Amino acid sequence: MKKIPINNTILGEALIFLILLISFVYVLPRWADPNQNSRLDMVVAVVDDGTFQIDKYVSNTVDYAKVGEHYYSDKAPGTAFIGIPIYAGIKIILDLPVMDKIVDRLSQNAAFRSTLNPEGSGIFVQKVRFAITQVILGILVSAIPTALTGVLLFRLLKLFDPEVWSRLFVVLTYGLLTPVFTYGGAFYGHQLSAALLFGVFYLIMTRDQFPMGTLLLIGFLLGYSVITEYPSALIAGILFIYLGIKLFTSRKKFSLAWVVLSGSVVAGGWMIYNTYIFGGPFSLGYSNSELWVAQHHTGFMSLSIPTWDAFWGITFGKFRGLFFYSPILILGLVGGFLWLRSKRYRIEWYVAFASVISFFIFNSSSIMWWGGFAVGPRYLLPMLPFWMLFLIHPIILWRKETWFKLLLVALTLWSWILTWGLSLAGQAYPSDALRDPVVEYALPSWQSGNIARNLGTFLGLPGPLSIVPLLLLLCLALTGFAWNKRSMFLKSDNLRESIS
Repeated sequence: MKKIPINNTILGEALIFLILLISFVYVLPRWADPNQNSRLDMVVAVVDDGTFQIDKYVSNTVDYAKVGEHYYSDKAPGTAFIGIPIYAGIKIILDLPVMDKIVDRLSQNAAFRSTLNPEGSGIFVQKVRFAITQVILGILVSAIPTALTGVLLFRLLKLFDPEVWSRLFVVLTYGLLTPVFTYGGAFYGHQLSAALLFGVFYLIMTRDQFPMGTLLLIGFLLGYSVITEYPSALIAGILFIYLGIKLFTSRKKFSLAWVVLSGSVVAGGWMIYNTYIFGGPFSLGYSNSELWVAQHHTGFMSLSIPTWDAFWGITFGKFRGLFFYSPILILGLVGGFLWLRSKRYRIEWYVAFASVISFFIFNSSSIMWWGGFAVGPRYLLPMLPFWMLFLIHPIILWRKETWFKLLLVALTLWSWILTWGLSLAGQAYPSDALRDPVVEYALPSWQSGNIARNLGTFLGLPGPLSIVPLLLLLCLALTGFAWNKRSMFLKSDNLRESIS
């Protein structure tokens, strides 16, 4: 028989993708989340009502803009633009009579009923339709791009370290031990923007030649990252300069015109939207916000100068500190120095460093740096894949040291307990009125069995027991890596397995 070669590296990357995707999809997006609802309201209004006006749905969100007598989403529209054609497609299924049966089964599921607010409106068809749409959009617009980001990170880290387990550890740290785990399946813009930006970085770093199609793609991705999350313009600008340097050294600097062209197409569509809704090409929803007028009119769209309180709050503070909830990331501080000292990929170091620093400065300059109801500093998420490039270097240097292994275990456990403990607690993200979300929100929620709705809930597993299937799936996948290490990941990517 003819033998069919299979690239086991691709199989391994597919497994990494599935591990991350399952982890993000397993926990359902919060229903009563104003941030997600603002975008979802726009999607539903366009498809169901043929208008950008969310007047019929505005009661489920506080993130809206008011123009005249009508209400609109005040969010950057990138995620909603993608969601519109997706919802138009799934609406056909949602309109089927089977929806009534789904509602009936949910109403009889004791584990699911226990997650509902006893003072709420209960379960009815329209709410279930809304929730199903939110889940599907979260998967397609956030979970899949974030899982793909993990795969690209795994590939890119091989330039620094061929060891599989070190790279796998960094990727799983990114996906499971940081706020990425919280927002990986949510209908926000942070993770989509992160995927677009890191995808561009991957394209630039791994190529010496840039045909027209690649440049057009890069321009589109950069432009779309900005209209998805406006602060992404900081990293997009850095990546544009990075590409310009590579093109200049290869004497093809005028090829940047293709990047500008495709990026301008995205920007043009965004400006048409702004003009149609808010009256001008650079008029944003935030400038028409009805509830956050003082915040959005402070400085430039709530940005002023960096403050120490904000910087501490997004780094080590127990309210929203990235390093407090994910102390494993502190190793990236050492890793940045080690990478710089190695003198390898020097320009890429500057790109990663500038991307990280620009977002810390931006977030420290915001009058609303904590991000409302949130888990950790969610505004920092677009820069996090770049931070993970730093994290690999101390692992390369000290992975054989006993003291480092013990430190790694301690930091991993801390990050896992706090990240999962807070991400899975309750049916909403912790209120910004709570100064200590772990003590005031996570612990009471776990003690009372109030765990975020997840796939285990639909299996009838109540409270913390509903997380057991996810843990078993992750253990099974990691066991597969350990059992098949030689056949799946050898140091050479040219390994082939033949089957007959």
